[in-house]
This record gives sequence, C-alpha cells and structure tokens, in this order.
Amino acid sequence: MKKLLFGLLIGVSILILIVNKVNWKPAVETITFFPIDPSASFRTANTSLTLTSKNPAKQYEVDWKIQSDLDRKAYIRQDLGFLFANGKLIATVGDWKQNTSKSIQQQTVKANDSSLFQAIIFHYAELHQKDVITSAQQLSGDYLYVIDSTMSPLQSFRTPFDKDSADWKKVIDKEVTKELQESWRKAAKFHSINLSSYDSIPLTDLLSGKKNAFQSLPKRKKQRVLGNLWEGLYKNYFLGIKKANGKMVSPINSTMPLILLAKDNTHLLVLFETSDGEPIVLRQAIPAS
Repeated sequence: MKKLLFGLLIGVSILILIVNKVNWKPAVETITFFPIDPSASFRTANTSLTLTSKNPAKQYEVDWKIQSDLDRKAYIRQDLGFLFANGKLIATVGDWKQNTSKSIQQQTVKANDSSLFQAIIFHYAELHQKDVITSAQQLSGDYLYVIDSTMSPLQSFRTPFDKDSADWKKVIDKEVTKELQESWRKAAKFHSINLSSYDSIPLTDLLSGKKNAFQSLPKRKKQRVLGNLWEGLYKNYFLGIKKANGKMVSPINSTMPLILLAKDNTHLLVLFETSDGEPIVLRQAIPAS
C-alpha cells in the first residue's frame, strides 16, 4: 500500500494529465442574463462522467454527457459546461440551439494517470413572449475519481468503497487542493486582493451541499448574481481569456476559477491562472437592489 500511495503522490503532485487534442473554438455570444421566469422549469438537467476501458495507447477514456429539457420551447437553449482534471480545465461544451426545449451534448476525453474529474454545467434558456424577454437557469454537475496505476486494476469511484480507495481519494484531494490554493493565493497577491474580505468558493463547489453559495443574498438577487456570473464566465473564460498584453488565449489548461464574494455583498471576483501561469481576475458588481 505504501508503494501504491507513493506512486500516486508522484503522479498527482506533478499533475500530469495527457489529454488528446481538445478542440476549442470561440463561439457566438449567446448567454445573457434576463429576469428569471418563475413559471419555467427544467424537466431534466443532468451531467454524468463515466470511465471506459483503456485503449491500445494505454490511455483510458472518460465519457462526459450533458442533457437537459425545459418544460417549453425556448428562443435559445444552451448548456455551458467545464470539465476539470486535477484542477485544470481540459474540455468545454457550449453548443446552442434555437426554438427547442432540449439540449444534448457528449464528449470523450482520453487521459492517463490517477485523476479527479469534476464537471459543472449551467443550463440556460432565453425565453421570448411578445416584447418580454426572460430566462431560466439551473446547475448540474458530476465528479469521478479514476485510479490508473500499474499496481492495481483501472478503477473509478465517487465514494470510496474500501480502505485503498479511501487512501487514493485522500492523496488526490490533498494534492489537488494544494495546487489550487497556491494558484489562487498567487493570483490574489498579484492583484493585491485581501482574501479575508471575501467568502470564497471554487467554481465546482457551487453545487456542493457543504457550502450554500451566496447564502447571504436574497433569492432573487442570488439568481441574478448566479446568472451574471455565468454570463461573465461565458464571455471572459469560455470564449477566450484576455491577457494583460491584450492577447486572447484558450482557457484549456487554465486553473479552476475561484469565486470571491465580498462580505459586504457589493461585488464578486473570479480568480484563476492561464495555462502559462498569468494571474487573472474578473470583477462583477452586485446591484444594491
């Protein structure tokens, strides 16, 4: 077991993840927050991650499937999603359609090394009724631990099923958390941000039962803040990251965004690093009413 964990520690601490070509293409801007239509709801909104067997190149595949169905046809239906492996972005989805209620997207990523995969999806609909424009939104997500070691069979789990899997989870969580916290601290220091003035939550934890995101905000304001956050992520992360020199770069291999909500509820910040380590901060004002 010690040899097993030592091998895992080396693999995770280096955070080596080989992913076959990920196609990243800037898309047309479509996600815009409009007031929530309280009568509209998603019949389904699901995200799933599934491990498949190894291929001849000795890589394993993880199937990522997203599907949602609104209770009515929408002017625009779009599911925007991010897939992270060990805290780094490895794939995105963002296809959109008009005059439909449904959205189905699927990708397969190829990787090796033991990893924690985390996916989060923003299910979105823009609704038109005469001259009134409203929207509907919902989050979904999934996560999966994949253990790829010469000392044990390829396996995956969400909840540890024995002592060995619990040990794997502990080591992976520790190393991924360490890498992300160092990245976020670096970005905060670079942009002179006092972290003690904010409540922080990693992007994928917006779905976590351990943390009630934006719990200090009234329901309607929370919906607006969440919608504006994803609108900002779409335009400033998914479509491409603008560096200090003005160059636009792909978000692939950037770090997972950290959401910082000011304790006075006046604004929020989004911190992350580009693939080459440049610290980025996005700012979103929160209206008083």
